[in-house]
Amino acid sequence: MSFLIIDNVTYSYKGKKEIIKDTTWKINAGEFHSLLGRSGCGKTTLLKIASGLLKPDNGAVFLGNEKVLKPSLDVGFVFQAPTLLEWKSVLDNVLLPITLQRKPTKEDKERASSLLEVMKIADYQHEYPGELSGGQQSRVAIARSLIKNPAIVFLDEPFAALDAITREELQDDLLMLCQNNKMTVLFITHDISEAVYLSDHVAVMKEGQIAYDLKVTLSKPRHIENRYSATFNDLCLQVRDVMNGGI
Repeated sequence: MSFLIIDNVTYSYKGKKEIIKDTTWKINAGEFHSLLGRSGCGKTTLLKIASGLLKPDNGAVFLGNEKVLKPSLDVGFVFQAPTLLEWKSVLDNVLLPITLQRKPTKEDKERASSLLEVMKIADYQHEYPGELSGGQQSRVAIARSLIKNPAIVFLDEPFAALDAITREELQDDLLMLCQNNKMTVLFITHDISEAVYLSDHVAVMKEGQIAYDLKVTLSKPRHIENRYSATFNDLCLQVRDVMNGGI
């Protein structure tokens, strides 16, 4: 059964040219979907509509059995910039979504520490963001997005500014978290190999519409060997062909 449904959505900025055009897309619970496309194709706008940050001109979005009318407290966000509070410790940054609603409990703090452990940054929980590398800050941002055990996580190019090796390490850590927490994910990226490696489905967006939806047939769990397999390369080539004007 579909968990996130984007149903015939249209959107334009201030009544100008349509950014999203009659778009329908469905994500099942526990699946990892990536949305890929060239700059300006509308993928970040579609993520904002799916998460309730923007209201569509026409159509609707449903999360579970409820229509999305505004951002939900039951979803997690990770953006390209980690957006950590410089005056708060790593641990307090992870706890921020809870602190905004109530005082964190002992159990909340234990969960935050556990997430930092999984993200391989537990030794830095009492440090401040300015003392961390870009990759470490991204790990904190991911942990923060999961502190409330969200129903779905939206990620908008969270690894775009990182070096290749750090990026691959974070991809593997994210996949492990998804598996352990049975997470549903909508992930935005420009990177074809990243999309294929992470995802159950890769959708290619062109001019405000979903032009192609690829089911990724790689085995799970994913490992570094997958990145160099013939199947992986074939899947990446299929997506590349679509982005270059094929299909």
